[in-house]
Amino acid sequence: MSRPTPKDLIAHYGMEPIPREGGLYRQTWAGPDRPDGRPAGTAIVALLTARPGDCSALHRLPTDEIWHLYLGDPLHLLLLAPDGTARTAVLGPDLLGGQHVQLTVPAGTWMGARVAPGGAWTLFGCTMAPGFIEADYEHGDPAALTARYPEHADRIVELCRP
Repeated sequence: MSRPTPKDLIAHYGMEPIPREGGLYRQTWAGPDRPDGRPAGTAIVALLTARPGDCSALHRLPTDEIWHLYLGDPLHLLLLAPDGTARTAVLGPDLLGGQHVQLTVPAGTWMGARVAPGGAWTLFGCTMAPGFIEADYEHGDPAALTARYPEHADRIVELCRP
């Protein structure tokens, strides 16, 4: 079995650009609507490459989001917590070396991701319950985030989009 290329994956899933956030995706599941109109849960597959500017821009959501690694190279995920702490988690196959194949980002945490240096692309997924709705998405402001997390200013700037 040969390793698929990003072009193969885009065609296979019929991926489209993720509005504002960046990368490509395809929603693969949405649960039944709840009484409040939200889906019970949602799941997507997404693709990021090492091309300049290709990243999951810093954003936050009001509910937990679970990230899953599927194929490709490790993915660096910058996490800026509401309490002012920050860390970079790595989705990757080296589980005994501290990488994760599944990682839960807590509600209210700013998150942004890009393919690890030296990598070419990453196929990953995100799952939410209750499911994602566009109104939940809050796009990161680089000035506000660098003021709150100054020690991560360089990473914040590279992971923000207008």
